[in-house]
Amino acid sequence: MSKKIVVLGIFVADAAYRADRLPRLGETILGQHFRLGPGGKGSNQSVAAARAGGEVHIITRLGQDAFAAMAHDLWKEAGVVPEVTEDPDSYTGSAFIFLEAATGQNAIIVAQGAAARISVADVEARRPLIEAASVFMTQLEQPLDAALHGLQIARSAGVRTILNPAPAAALTDRMLGLCDLITPNESEAEGLTGVTVSSVADAEAAADRLIERGVGAAIITLGAKGVLYRKEGTSLHVPARAPGPVVDTTGAGDAFNGGLATALSQGASMQEALSFGAAVAGISVTRHGAASAMPSRAEVDAFLRGQ
Repeated sequence: MSKKIVVLGIFVADAAYRADRLPRLGETILGQHFRLGPGGKGSNQSVAAARAGGEVHIITRLGQDAFAAMAHDLWKEAGVVPEVTEDPDSYTGSAFIFLEAATGQNAIIVAQGAAARISVADVEARRPLIEAASVFMTQLEQPLDAALHGLQIARSAGVRTILNPAPAAALTDRMLGLCDLITPNESEAEGLTGVTVSSVADAEAAADRLIERGVGAAIITLGAKGVLYRKEGTSLHVPARAPGPVVDTTGAGDAFNGGLATALSQGASMQEALSFGAAVAGISVTRHGAASAMPSRAEVDAFLRGQ
């Protein structure tokens, strides 16, 4: 049985600034810290999955520049196999990340660059790879038609499909119906369902709306409240746990999704996969950065044994 995870998504270089607050328009303020590192939801999830022990391939598009070299270096170190279309007519994307010093909460602007040109043809060229996978996972940072095509290929081949609907966007029932699992956070779940999610009960109500629209099951990440899985009126709730103080929530959702995909690809039960994903996320928020914060399999296993 295949254990391969195929991720369709983008890479961007994260430029992260830590300060007390965002500046107002026309204002300059002094920050406390700066970090340049790899990011992009698809890349982050791929790195999280690979470091957690998954066999991971990433389908994406890059420019031919220093940020593209950063991507390849990262994937080589993490054990991610790149399936890259090089685009000499664009640039490798970048993200501005503001980190609030007091809380570690973030606000992000993404300029996708070449990744905004990921096409149906790029995905179709990797059809055999997707069809041979155990898990296919995508997000909404690349064009929707490419994500839809990837989901269609995977579904037709009986591959488990995961959609992380981030950043928030309007989705058709057709697309939702191709998702075995959908993994929104509170705000994304609200955008898709109209249900304000501020509690586990709210998450159950939002999940039921998503299931009514065609998804197989919903997993709603709730930050400090943990994660809620819902299918056919039955729920599993896994609380959030971290081995130390929370210092940076950037990439926490990506960490969870990557860990979830790895566990499922290796035959874990849903309860086990949720706990594994939550552990990957819990460790990541105790560190600065996104991809750089993703833990190794040994760290995740040790944390789970400690619980």
